[in-house]
Formats: sequence, C-alpha cells, structure tokens
Amino acid sequence: MSGDGTAGGAPGLGPGESGPYPLHSSAADPSTETIGYRGPTACAAAGITYRQLDYWARTGLVEPSVRPAYGSGTQRLYSFRDVVVLKIVKRFLDTGVALQNIRAAVQHLRECGFRDLERMTLMSDGATVYECSSPDEVVNLLQGGQGIFGIAVGVVWRDVEAALSQLHGERVDTGETLVGHNPADELARRRNRAV
Repeated sequence: MSGDGTAGGAPGLGPGESGPYPLHSSAADPSTETIGYRGPTACAAAGITYRQLDYWARTGLVEPSVRPAYGSGTQRLYSFRDVVVLKIVKRFLDTGVALQNIRAAVQHLRECGFRDLERMTLMSDGATVYECSSPDEVVNLLQGGQGIFGIAVGVVWRDVEAALSQLHGERVDTGETLVGHNPADELARRRNRAV
C-alpha cells in the first residue's frame, strides 16, 4: 500500500494462496476474542511506553478492539491482533517511516483478514509501505529498488505471542485475570484466589 492508502507492491500470489509464513493453531477469529490485554501488558509485549499507547488510542492510530476506555476508572483491553499492530507501528517508527504512512498501513492491516496478517511482509522505503504476501513479491520489490527494509509480520506475531504468554490477560466475559507462564508473578495468582 502506498502512503496515500492505495495498494502498492509487486505482482505475486492470488487470493487464498499461501505466503511465506505457515499458519499455526493460535490464529483466531478476532470476532471471537475472549481474552483482552490491559494497557501495561500491551505496552510490555509491543515494546512501547504507556504514553505512546495512550496517544495512539486517543488519536485513533491503534484503538483497543476488545474494550475502549469509557472515562476514568475503566481499563482499555487490547486483542492479540491489536498488540501485533502496536508492535508493527513501533517498528515503523523506529525506522523513520512518517506517521501519515503508518496510519495508511494500519488502516490496511485492519481491513486484512486475521489469518492474512501472519503471512504478510511489509516493506518500506521510508516514504511508502508495500504489502508482500510471497517471497517473489519481496524479491520483485527489491529488484525494483523500492524496498529498503521489511517487517515480516509472522515473526512479529510470534514475538508478541511469546511475550504475552509470559504476561497476564483478562477474560472478557468474567474479568478473571489469566496468569501468564511467568512463575515469579504471585500477585495475579493471589488476586484470582481472592475472587
């Protein structure tokens, strides 16, 4: 996709054809999200500050899809997909892509099917963001001189998955805190016993 939000990139696979990243069983339909992640957890998994998270939510760059904040005292809840997008935004910012182009990329990611994200590679020359869903598309883009760096969304996906497995989630239906695999965190276990 280009900086103005139009699709960009090289010719490649057609709809339904597999990209460079295999699917795994953790891919879920975002409409059936039963686990949300509070702001501090989303920040830790995405490698951003709470100030960035808050600003991005208030400006509509990346809003929580599970539960937005409804005033003081309510907690935003981010889905797994939201956290993946947060980490992608962070990587784009770190490489100097303009915020306007990042907004166009985020809008495109929102429109993509949930399973499509894991197969995607995003390439950029700093001014334009291109979506590639096959190794051939990446090669064609590089041969054309357009791509300087790439973000393999499947790798980001797995990084976020690993980070969130160590952190805490929250069941959307019951509010129960789901303890990550971090054995050093006794607080969440105590909180669950008290409920």
